[in-house]
Amino acid sequence: MSGPSVKRTIAFVLRHKFRFIDFSIVLIATLAMLYVGIVIDIFANAAGNTPAEMSIERDELIAVSVVFLLGLVWAVRRMIRERQEAARKARTAREIQRLAFHDALTGLPNRRQFDAALKEAAASPPGSDASHAVMMLDLNSFKRVNDVFGHAAGDEVLMQVAARLRRAVRGNDLVARLGGDEFAVLATHISGAEAATGLALRIIDALTPPIRAGGGEHAVGTAIGISLTPQDGGVPAELLRKADIALYRAKGQGHSAMRFFEEEMDQHVRERSRIEAALRVAIQKQEITPSYQPLVDMKTGTVKGFEALARWDDPELGKIGPDRFIPVAEDSGLIAALTDLLLSKACRDAATWPDKTMLSFNVSPLLLRDPNFGIKVIALLGRTGFPAERLELEITESALVRDLAAAQATLGTLRQAGVRIALDDFGTGYSSLYHLRNFKLDSIKIDRSFIHSMATDPESAAIVKALVGLGAGLGLEVTAEGVETEEQRLLLAEQGCNQAQGFFYSEALGAQEALNLFASIEAARRSA
Repeated sequence: MSGPSVKRTIAFVLRHKFRFIDFSIVLIATLAMLYVGIVIDIFANAAGNTPAEMSIERDELIAVSVVFLLGLVWAVRRMIRERQEAARKARTAREIQRLAFHDALTGLPNRRQFDAALKEAAASPPGSDASHAVMMLDLNSFKRVNDVFGHAAGDEVLMQVAARLRRAVRGNDLVARLGGDEFAVLATHISGAEAATGLALRIIDALTPPIRAGGGEHAVGTAIGISLTPQDGGVPAELLRKADIALYRAKGQGHSAMRFFEEEMDQHVRERSRIEAALRVAIQKQEITPSYQPLVDMKTGTVKGFEALARWDDPELGKIGPDRFIPVAEDSGLIAALTDLLLSKACRDAATWPDKTMLSFNVSPLLLRDPNFGIKVIALLGRTGFPAERLELEITESALVRDLAAAQATLGTLRQAGVRIALDDFGTGYSSLYHLRNFKLDSIKIDRSFIHSMATDPESAAIVKALVGLGAGLGLEVTAEGVETEEQRLLLAEQGCNQAQGFFYSEALGAQEALNLFASIEAARRSA
């Protein structure tokens, strides 16, 4: 017998060893019974027969047959149970395999299966005129579905999204749910960027119609980031990272959009990573400080207060503007620590200013979602000894509408303590008379974009006039941001604007320079 035949025989015996054992037991029991029937006369011998005759009679044969049949039935039942158990284990193994590689909610492949498929695709490069495309997808406004309609509605939305994605892609494309509202598509052997663009647009179109779930209609939409192999490399982890970078850029557009990975994006992400690392150190070492831009009364020319602006001069990265590091702080969860640092310093500095001089401070929209933010600000005022009625917190219009209930609760706590509330960048967002009345604001700040163009653009001038009139009609103080020329100042004064700030009056000053400004104003007043 050849070697392979021996191996197959051994494998067969091992696979069915319990059946062999069972039938062997039956055979041995039967032979033993037969032997006893022959050697020992179990039943009474027929007349004249003796045990020594070594014969078996009919009654003993029947007994042996009964034992054999009972044993055979027992062995067969054991074999059936063994087959049933093997089938059950096989089903369980298949279910475990399915659960290990599929998402339980949507039935789509999960991250493990997607990673395995991407690894296999990367190991089999496409032809010269083709590409493999990795697409990362994030749903728009999905969190709102969970928050407003509940997680059951959110799950229903995800299942419908999965069904639409299956219909939108090609038959051999892999659609996976990676977790939450994050999906991925692996499209192999497509005709380059053009085909990937067509597929991404089909997906966007498929997810554009509202989804009915939980008693409401939900316009989710999606942002898509795309990387291609071999163009963007052939390492699976790098392809995923680059698709994720492109997704981040697509999400920044604020609506359903698609973006391909570009090297410039990678440089931006690496720079952002450096800023985040340096920002953590700077906050810990308290290297970020507030500077102060005067808020000037347009009728008297006196300084009524200062707006605190963040200033950061890093030893390695140099001067970094707030427009660069504030978004990083918000994305990385550092905004609360940064706000505490800057507001504490600003309140201590402002405590040295003359009485009734206001301190204006910008608040990130993210902090308005913190139900304890108001209490934290009040505690900070207690630590620094700065009067609440001299603090004015600036919030943006988008922060109000993003979470009305949370903003109203937080602002209500602050207003009860005496803190003033200003609406920043007024005219550029979504506010309405409802928001101005319901949130009990103290002042509005007209966005600098209108101020810059009001001298040359009649429409901008009309908007500024309307905003000033609206503020006056509601009893709100109106501040114009970004005043840089005498012409702008005169136009604002004619329209009755209360207050202004900008380079026309002063650039942002350090703490000591702001304090010295009062001394110089007082000296000028006395000399006059």
